[in-house]
Amino acid sequence: MSYKSSAYAIRTEESGGVIRYFVSFKDGQNVLHEIEVSHEMYLEFRGFIRKEHNLQQSDWRHNEFSDLTDETLNRRARFTPKSVEETITDMERSAALWQAIAELPEIQQRRFTLYYEYDLTFREIGELEGCTATSIKSSVDIAREKIKAKLKDF
Repeated sequence: MSYKSSAYAIRTEESGGVIRYFVSFKDGQNVLHEIEVSHEMYLEFRGFIRKEHNLQQSDWRHNEFSDLTDETLNRRARFTPKSVEETITDMERSAALWQAIAELPEIQQRRFTLYYEYDLTFREIGELEGCTATSIKSSVDIAREKIKAKLKDF
């Protein structure tokens, strides 16, 4: 029985009921050498070969092959990318939203942007502008309704 690694090979030889163990390897000058080793040494080399084989198999299983296509990568992705149509629709919707915000009165525009873009609370915006949180909420609600009316087609 023999096992082979990239650096060396091990084999057993049985003659007359006696099992002998050998390790063969090539030296730096590419000359093949074979030496007889003890049973314990043979088992160690065999363990090395098995570990190396397991590592190679693990590398092979986890290797990303170069023939992967965009389609197979997209199927593996956690979130699938948007189609061109969805991307264009999103861009148009975003442009329409920002246009609707730009058409609001300055106070409503500022309050709406602070609330939705900067995630400030009604109370924080009220402190910045020197008014109550209720008036800020009312202003943001009115702005939201105006924007909804302009974006009802989307």
